[in-house]
Amino acid sequence: MTAEGARLFREAWISGVTRHFPGEPRPGYITPWEETPDWEREAAGAVYRQVRQFIEESAGNASRLSREQRGRFVATCWIGQMYKHFGDPKPGYVADWPELPEWQQETDADIFEAIADSLA
Repeated sequence: MTAEGARLFREAWISGVTRHFPGEPRPGYITPWEETPDWEREAAGAVYRQVRQFIEESAGNASRLSREQRGRFVATCWIGQMYKHFGDPKPGYVADWPELPEWQQETDADIFEAIADSLA
């Protein structure tokens, strides 16, 4: 399920960016899975697993989180991957929730929901 989960994450990201990004998103934001760099595939898989485990360990109570809490969880897991893959990541890669643009917050919440829906 690792590759499928990573791909689900990436597809949810692209879908969210397409829906929420104001204007035309940068090409890197919507790069298809087949062209996604290996580090990003690995990071997507790791965050998918973290979200999945969180949902499973909550015994159904993750559904009680607010949309913002769901998005924050995805964003925090992603930050951990940025530190893993880049010794000194760009500040935008590790920005805290309040500093993220609204489109990214919405996309992160969409990712959590897509993972949750896939487990239902």
